[in-house]
Amino acid sequence: MRVIAGKCRSLPLKTVPGRQTRPTTDRIKETLFNMLQPYLPDARFLDLFAGSGAIGIEALSRGARELVAVESSAPAAALIAKTLTALQRNRSWERGMTARVIRARAEKYVASSAARSASNADAAGGSAKSAAFDVIFIDPPYAFATEDCNQLLSDMVAHGIAGGNTTIVLERSARSDEPVPPEGWVLAEHRDYGETAVWYIESALETSEASETSGATDE
Repeated sequence: MRVIAGKCRSLPLKTVPGRQTRPTTDRIKETLFNMLQPYLPDARFLDLFAGSGAIGIEALSRGARELVAVESSAPAAALIAKTLTALQRNRSWERGMTARVIRARAEKYVASSAARSASNADAAGGSAKSAAFDVIFIDPPYAFATEDCNQLLSDMVAHGIAGGNTTIVLERSARSDEPVPPEGWVLAEHRDYGETAVWYIESALETSEASETSGATDE
């Protein structure tokens, strides 16, 4: 497996042997990044249930400025760390880019981000939320319940990890129930690729503004 496009094109990527991770296929990856490309330049990219880290590293290759990869499996997280070390030594690595892997369950990462934000707010004598990511990719195990996905989405919005300009991509089994977006958010796009379904979730306000801009241009 390799990075398929961008400044790090052809960089080798390793995966944990066995069925511990489920890498996104190149076909889905190419379609996914064709959709996301307008949002990637200088983006903050969060990869939850990162697995091999391939999606987040592809995002860096295509213009993202910051990557946070969250993975609960120790072997997989160690492999991502090793890949990121190699990437940072590659001549394609640019000043201002950052990348790190956090070994944690996605739900705990979201909760801990909220806790850190509250602590910082208390120290500052006011209220604050975590800085929102520009793009969030979520690829949980197929056994991860839809209700848990819905809760994770809601928690990310409630804690400010996802903001009004954030694009969320959720990859699930095509047999899974349709996710329910948080209040004020919409399922902007849905695509099936065999056994895999990909959902694009955006702020309703952002989607409305984009539609109004498109309508004004058409006129």
